[in-house]
Order: sequence, then structure tokens, then C-alpha cells
Amino acid sequence: MEISSLDWISGAVNPLKAVFLLQMVVDLVFCQLHYMIPEESKHGTFVGRVAQDLGLEIREINSRMLRIVSRDNKDYFQVNLQNGILFVNNIIDREDVCQRVNVCVIHLEIIVDKPVHIYHVDVEIEDVNDNYPIFSAKQYNISIAESRLVGTRFPLEGAVDDDIGVNSVKNYELSPNAYFSLEVQRDKHQSESLEVVLKKSLDREKEPVFNLTLTAFDGGKPKLSGTTQLLISVQDVNDNAPTFSQSVYETYLLENSQKGTVVVKLNATDADLEENGEVFYEFSNQVPQFIRFLFDLDKISGEIKVVGEVDYEQTNHYEIRIDAFDRGQNPMAGHCKVLVNIIDVNDNPPEMTVTSLSLPVPEDSTLETTVAIIRIQDKDSGSNGEVKCHINENVPFKLKLSLREYYSLIVDGPLDREVVDRYKIEITAQDEGTPALTTSETLWVEISDVNDNAPTFQKNVDTILITENNPPGSFVYTVSATDGDIGQNSFITYTLMESLTDGMPVTTYLSINPENGKLIALISFNHEEVTNFQCTIKATDAGFPPLSGNLTLHVFVIDINDNAPIPDPTFFSTDLEAAEIVPRSVKVGTVVTKIRARDADSGYNAWLSFEIKDESEKIPFGIGPHSGDITVIRPLIESNQDDYKLVIVVHDHGEPAMSTTVTVTIALTEQIQEIHVEQNKKGFEYEDFINANTYLIMAICLVSGTFLITLIVYTVIRWHQCTQEIDELRQNNMGSLARSWTYSMQRQYKFCRNGISPQNDLILFTPNLPNTLDIEEGMYQPEFIMGPSARED
Repeated sequence: MEISSLDWISGAVNPLKAVFLLQMVVDLVFCQLHYMIPEESKHGTFVGRVAQDLGLEIREINSRMLRIVSRDNKDYFQVNLQNGILFVNNIIDREDVCQRVNVCVIHLEIIVDKPVHIYHVDVEIEDVNDNYPIFSAKQYNISIAESRLVGTRFPLEGAVDDDIGVNSVKNYELSPNAYFSLEVQRDKHQSESLEVVLKKSLDREKEPVFNLTLTAFDGGKPKLSGTTQLLISVQDVNDNAPTFSQSVYETYLLENSQKGTVVVKLNATDADLEENGEVFYEFSNQVPQFIRFLFDLDKISGEIKVVGEVDYEQTNHYEIRIDAFDRGQNPMAGHCKVLVNIIDVNDNPPEMTVTSLSLPVPEDSTLETTVAIIRIQDKDSGSNGEVKCHINENVPFKLKLSLREYYSLIVDGPLDREVVDRYKIEITAQDEGTPALTTSETLWVEISDVNDNAPTFQKNVDTILITENNPPGSFVYTVSATDGDIGQNSFITYTLMESLTDGMPVTTYLSINPENGKLIALISFNHEEVTNFQCTIKATDAGFPPLSGNLTLHVFVIDINDNAPIPDPTFFSTDLEAAEIVPRSVKVGTVVTKIRARDADSGYNAWLSFEIKDESEKIPFGIGPHSGDITVIRPLIESNQDDYKLVIVVHDHGEPAMSTTVTVTIALTEQIQEIHVEQNKKGFEYEDFINANTYLIMAICLVSGTFLITLIVYTVIRWHQCTQEIDELRQNNMGSLARSWTYSMQRQYKFCRNGISPQNDLILFTPNLPNTLDIEEGMYQPEFIMGPSARED
């Protein structure tokens, strides 16, 4: 006798099967790759080209640290990093991995770094027919009263096959006989009920015992089978079996119900009397042991109570078969099925796991940069398993849902290590249950430095002072710059930028220590040569790329009194002596001559004063202390001596003061021949007068060569000079007064008129004349003329 299990499938879709199908569809939708392999595959079995299928380059999977993470943390699979092939690492027994699950899928996460990315890969384990159908006992003893009617059904415990699908138990066969047949029924939960049906009335006197063979077949290729013996004994008397009020009891129970909670109360009755009508309850032999640990059955009252821990996440549905027996001599049994549906309660807080963390985070990270991958799970179902996740405010990060239960912590704002170098991020996950359960995790995100701050000086422009005559190599100044970065990015090197000062590179003046910024003077500065100059200091950090800042230094050389006054060389000979001729007729207060001198220093160091050394009352001349004018302070009379030698001290106002002494000899004469020129002419320009002297100097140089050449050149130049002067005076209509004097040691005087000198005399005009020479009443300012002997040097 053969009965196919497919014949009993009802038209309605079983809810449990629909759940499995829905889960399979969800996994297929959300996963990025789906592979299938048969169970019991050996180590090294090819699964798929995962790197190629994910679009990853084979050469970069090593550097990006490709790795596999499974939900149960078991290494069933590995990836060959040389070719990107996913292969079996350990032999997989589908019945061990996926107990009581029709579709067995192992969920894998492929994680790569740089940048961090996660891929979901599902590997479906196909069942192979490697398990035989097995009955719980080799022999079942069944007692049947002979009074039982045709059509009476006797439940049997079906065979169990750990395989699924076509490889599971598909049909049964009962050895041929005239009294019994075999039927298989399925309820709405697709639970099979195997029953022996009485086809013909029994007669104990004819056949008291039946020994039948029950065989279970699976649908695999080849078919596997298992057998058990049915020993059916025909009993007399007690011909009424207990009957339950319902053949199927369905109830609902909250998970985590306290021990002692009543699940359901059964009720069975027996039409017989006395002992044959007394009913007691027992678990069917088909009830597995783990159910007996969870529930207890009161044999008398029929109450089923909770005695263990009921966990929805482990099993959400229980099927319990109950037998009701009477106490007759030949007990009869009634049967029912109790379906216990577990209602989920929110008893599991969300579980949070950081699967990948990229720290520290560079401060120049762009928006959407992934910092961490966070996996959040909740074992509850429905709204109790729906989780919302958020982080604390006022941080430049946010959470972004990626795939399924994975969140990415990404950059959501600008980062600046110089402002905040570390962030405390509190991640909170809360489910939708009542009351809601919450899980928190704290991440410290370090911000790494990048070279985004250039060295800065306290001032962009600064001024320093250097006293002249400093020793070479002396310390001048220290520049200092700061850099907001850290480490190598804040290491500063100082350099002196190339520039020119008076045609000389600034590096010939100063040198800088590149490490501490100390400026060193390479030369001894002279204020009279360099008063000030400008240089630029560049501070460069050691980052990549390097950043720099500039400081402009204005360097001023401070003057010290290191130069004595220098008399005007056009007035004095090389031995600092000069002579002046004054007529005795000049009035008191007349300026006889003027002492001119200069000082190469500046300021007070160059402020000059004049005084006559050892001045006595007999000298009729005085000198202005600041102007240098030598004037007549007393009337000149016949009794005065013919000449006076004045020793004049010229000193500055420096500390200490420096001075120079010059000698001026003033000779007194009775009269002086004046050169008259037309007063209505506008005197010739000073520059033309200088040009005349230039020609004379050139003539002197030529005379020092050959006497003959000198004589010829001198005659030509003098003739040309005189002619030119006369022409210029006539053309410009100017008037000027020119006087020339010669003074010899024998106190002899010679005069020239109209620029023509007498024999053997050379007249040189001084260049330090004013632009216009005036002759005013009471003032006489003659030009000083050196003799030939004084001018040869």
C-alpha cells in the first residue's frame, strides 16, 4: 500500500511555508550576490568568482584587505586573494546549520577597506539525499478492540528525515492485508498525521494479532527508506475510547510567561462506565523531549502549564499531541493535537557591533567619508524588532543606513583638528516595542592632522635697529613663527629671501639660523655707507606640501660718532691751511671768509661748531660758532700787524665729541684792485664757471707730461678760456665779480684783470661760490686763491 504525501496538500497556502518563502524573497532582494552549492561539499569546492562579480579588481583585493564576516562567526568559506574565488573552507552539513528550515542560506558580508565598503553575499546550501527516514521505534504495539467500527482511525508516529524538499519523507507503504489501510492527512500548518484506518470488522477469535510492516520513502534519487513493525492486538470488552471536545486545540502564549501559567485545559470524555469511563491524559510518544521540558500536563485535570523558559526567538510555534486513556482492563485512547502559538514581546534590546572602524580621520576628509560600519540587530520580530538609530547632536558626523541592518558613520561637516582634535560620538539604537528598549555605544573619533596651517609671524612687518661698527658674527635679532599644526607639519625652517640692497645681495649682510630663527650680522655695518635696508624672512613648515609665511624686516643702522669733521678741500690745502687777503679799510662786522666743513655722521653727531683756539683780545677777528663765518670784530688800524694766523677748531656734538683743527692766515693790505664789470648784466651761471675750472685742471694734467706739449696746450686752453668767458659775459648780460689773489711766502701780491694773469702765475678759481655774487655795502666776501706751491698736491 503506497500513499503520496502530495495527495493531501490543501488548496490554501500554509502560513509557515509563506513565511519561509517571504524570507527567501527578502534575502534575494537585499543581497548583492547569491550562490548555490550542495551540502557536504569538500574543502576547496568552487563557489563563485566573488571579486569579479562584485566588480573588484583582482590586484587591489589584497591591498584593500578583503575579508569575510559571517553572522555566526564560522569560517565555512574563504576567498583566494590571488584570484578572487570564493571556495568552501569547511564541510557543511545542512542539517546542522539549518535545523527545521526549508531554505538554508548562509549570509556573508564581504568587507573591503580604502575606502570602506560592505557587500552582502548569500550562499544557499542545497540539500542532498544523505539521510534515511527513521521511525522513533522499531516496533509499535497497538491494541484495538474488536468492537471498533469500520473506518476507525488509529494515529501513528510518522518517520523523520532530516533532509528537506524532495529528499524528505514523501510517502508511506503498509504491507498488504485485508483489514487495515494507511492514510496521511495534513492540517493548515502542513503538519502530517499518519493514521491506520480499519477497513473491515475485526474478529478476535479469527485473527487476534496482526504483524504489519510500515515503510517510509523519501523523494530523493535514489530513494531511501526506513521501516518499522506494527504489532496490532485485537482486544475485547471496553469498546468506547475517550473523545476530546476538539480534535485540535489552538492557543496563544506570551513569550517569557511565568512558570505555572496555564496554556490550555483539555477535556476528553468516555461513554463507558466506571473504570472504563475514567479518563487520564498523557503526552503522546511523538512529543519530543524538549517540549516536555517546557510544558507539563496534569494527568487528571488535563491542564497544560508552563514549566520552562518560553522564547519566541528560539521557536514561535509548538505542536503537542495528547492521548487520553480510560482505565478499562483494555484501555482505549482518544487523541488530539494542541497548537501553541508564541506571541513575541519586546524582551531583546538592539545589539550593536562595530564591524569596521577607520581611525584616525584626516581633518581634510570630504563629506560622506565613511568612518565606521555599524551592525544593529534585534532578535525580536515585528515592530519589536524595528530599530531606529541616531547619534548625539553638535558633531560633524551622521548615520546613514546602508544595507539591511548596517549603518555607516560618515562625515557630515568640516573637520578642523586645531579646533577639536577628538569627538565623542554616542550612538543610540532604540526599537519600536512597548516599552522601547535602547542600546548605546560610545565611539571616540580621533582627528589626524594635515598640513593646512601656514607658519605665521606675530607681525607681518617688523623693524630692528643695528648699531654701526658691530663685530661680524654678532647676534642681531630672533624671529619666531608659530604653526597651528602638530608633528612634522609644525616643524618650521627659517630662510632669508634673496634680494638686493645697493646692488649687493642681502645675504652678504645677514645670515639666519634655519632652526631657531636667530639673525647674525655677517659684516660690520657703517651708517655712512648703509643707513637702512629691507629683507624678507620666510618660515616654511615640513608638511607635504610645505606651507610658508613671510616677515618683512626693516633694518636701520644706528649712527655712532665715528667720523671727525672734514674741512671743505676746496678751501684748504692738504695740510689744512688756507690764506685770505683783507683790506684794512673793511668795517667791523664784515665777513672776511667762511669756514666750510662736513661730518659723515648724522644727527647730533654731524652738528658742527666752530671756535678759535687760544683766542686773545688782540685778534681783530671772530668766528660764528655755528655758521663758521670769520668776521671783523674790531676796527683795523695801522698799528695792527700785517697778518694773523687763526687756529680754528671744528668739532661735532657726538659722544664723545670729535674735532678737526684748521689754520687760516689773514693778510691785511692797504687797497685791492676790484674787477669792474657791467652792473646791469645778470651774472653767469655757476655751472659755466665750474666748467672753466675743469678745463684749467685738464691743462695742468697735460703740463705734467711733456713740457713742450704742456706749453702748447696751456696756451691754447688759456686763449680759448679767455675768449669764451668774454663771449659769455657779453651774451648773458650778467654781472659778476671775480677776484683772484695769490699769496707767496715773500708776501708779494699780484693782480689780474679780466681773467688775464701775469707772467708765470696760474690763477685757480674756487668752485664753492654762490650762484650769484653780490657786493653789498658793509660786506665783502672774496674768494680764497691758493698759490702754485699749495695747489701742486
